[in-house]
Amino acid sequence: MRHWPLLDLRLTTPRLELRLPSFADLDELADRALEGVHEPGFMPFLHPWTEAPADQLPRNTVKHNLGMLAAWRPEEWQANFVVVHDGQVIGSQGVGATDFATSREVTSGSWLGRAWQGKGLGTEMRAAVLSLAFDGLDAETATSSAFVDNPASLAVSRKLGYQPDGITTRVVQGKRRIDQRLRVNRYDFVCPVPVEVHGLDACLSDFGL
Repeated sequence: MRHWPLLDLRLTTPRLELRLPSFADLDELADRALEGVHEPGFMPFLHPWTEAPADQLPRNTVKHNLGMLAAWRPEEWQANFVVVHDGQVIGSQGVGATDFATSREVTSGSWLGRAWQGKGLGTEMRAAVLSLAFDGLDAETATSSAFVDNPASLAVSRKLGYQPDGITTRVVQGKRRIDQRLRVNRYDFVCPVPVEVHGLDACLSDFGL
């Protein structure tokens, strides 16, 4: 995009493309959210956004992602990439930071449509944003978290080199949940796939660099 090169940023892996969403991408992403992200009765998210009524969830998904783009500042940014596999949007992979130029630390979060879970794609898409952070943006550390009863998310973190970084007690939907914090530094990051970053130089200033 001529006036905001950030929207041309692309991350590619052997099976995936990650990009900031177009309106058409957001329509597809909303479809994935409506189709289901997790098993009924289990809530993997700190903010239980998937519990919105079916007539509100797609619109909420679109508005949330547009809001992240609209609020972008070099001092505080959140890149919510759509994840594309075989030409279809299948989920979302976010990476963000506050005062990144000084902190050199990012945090991430993600979700996949249920039809694409259990295929290693969650590992591949988080590897893509960590490669962007460490190799493209010169980050020093990355953080994440998952509830201790979410073994799939914790397994992704272990594969990529994260180490436990303490726990936080949360209350979600009126229930006590234990959130496992995780951290990986640039030297311990294990990238399981080749990652290519396209269009970064033109938008470094958007990341505060």
